[in-house]
Amino acid sequence: MTTLLIKNIHTLVTMDEVRREIENGALYIEDGFIQQVGKTEDLPSEADEIVDLTDHIVLPGLVNTHHHFYQTLTRVVPAAQDANLFNWLKTLYPIWSRMTSEDIYLSTKTALAELALSGCTTASDHLYLFPNGSSLDDEINAAQEMGMRLHASRGSMSLGQSKGGLPPDSVVDDEEFILKDSQRLIERYHDPSAGSMLQIVLAPCSPFSVTGDLMRESAHLARQYGVHLHTHLAETEDEEQFTLEKYNLRPLGYMQSLEWVGEDVWFAHSVYINEEERHIYAKYGCGVAHCPTSNMRLASGIAPIREYMQLGVKVGLGVDGSASNDGSHMLEEVRQAMLLARVRAGLEGASRSEPDAAPIMTARQALELATRGGASVLGRADIGSLETGKCADFIAINLNNISYAGGLHDPVSAVVFCYPRNVDYSFVHGKAIVKQGQLTHLDLNEHIKKHNQAAARLLKNQ
Repeated sequence: MTTLLIKNIHTLVTMDEVRREIENGALYIEDGFIQQVGKTEDLPSEADEIVDLTDHIVLPGLVNTHHHFYQTLTRVVPAAQDANLFNWLKTLYPIWSRMTSEDIYLSTKTALAELALSGCTTASDHLYLFPNGSSLDDEINAAQEMGMRLHASRGSMSLGQSKGGLPPDSVVDDEEFILKDSQRLIERYHDPSAGSMLQIVLAPCSPFSVTGDLMRESAHLARQYGVHLHTHLAETEDEEQFTLEKYNLRPLGYMQSLEWVGEDVWFAHSVYINEEERHIYAKYGCGVAHCPTSNMRLASGIAPIREYMQLGVKVGLGVDGSASNDGSHMLEEVRQAMLLARVRAGLEGASRSEPDAAPIMTARQALELATRGGASVLGRADIGSLETGKCADFIAINLNNISYAGGLHDPVSAVVFCYPRNVDYSFVHGKAIVKQGQLTHLDLNEHIKKHNQAAARLLKNQ
């Protein structure tokens, strides 16, 4: 048995059922699971490893519910900087078709490094194209070396332009192969146990890039093995028009026709979901991955997060692809979620002076989306809060920083309202992946050189 004591925490934010915030807090951990939570003076004083976090705030590790790691290779591509979603995709598909297994491996490490430094301990990634012999295994291998929890989505595209879809035929796959590979990945990698470091998700890309048959068969396969389902949905008005013209159904109605509603399903974006459809989400337990920065970057719109929360819909945060965000900073996404929700409330005439007006999102609510909310969306009962029996996934930020000067009367809100910075410590299952602001599993300078060389190769002669 290996024990770890985290003590003298300035403010310990548990996100437990009663949302305790403990001054001079401490965590006692055995073999990656939390055994005791409380004040430093009330917990054991000895352990195999002791970390003193005086002047630090400690939070549950942040949970990223939607990403495309490979897109770190195509940030700020000039031709895609000012495009809406469909034109952005059409610009980038040919570039992505040049990727190799090594590119998937490198980009995964880049995204996970950025996520880890910004407070993320569990990440869900959506990889939906596999050119030149690449596979989801490339991503999984990189994540295992980084020491982070991963929900690896076996994405897919099968509806090419020749069949009425959006992607070029060069980046789509045969549906029989997709389903066989999905089964292979589940049987080889999926671990449903408490404390699992790796789970497989089945994730056909979107209504405009896969057939209804693949969506339905993926749902059947996922439920046979007890894994979750994920896809993009209702991100833009273009998508709504596409499904109305092709299937005579709105995006969610189309998903319902394919057996894609339930507690095992979560949708990325869900910007254009009307009031009736929100109640369907709530009734069937569907989750939402809210990606505020990406939605702003692509001018997609503002998702109705306040309305989802009021109905009890599961909502988590996602940084989305690093070519539609150009970053993978989880604390920044928390801040953006709060601010964008306030913009939407303001557009609806919210005013704190009017008791019946639309409420605005608080800093603590935004943090909850990134912790408890994300865990719920991914179907994880073992992460998202710091409680006895849960995984020892937590982050620490030194409050003696210029970013928080003058804001320590409420340090919990300070980490959201004030300009986001990288974390000083991050632990996953009781093991440090960031220590004193540095990654423990990656030579970052050397890695950045390799990543930039790969990115330059992809865009050569573009």
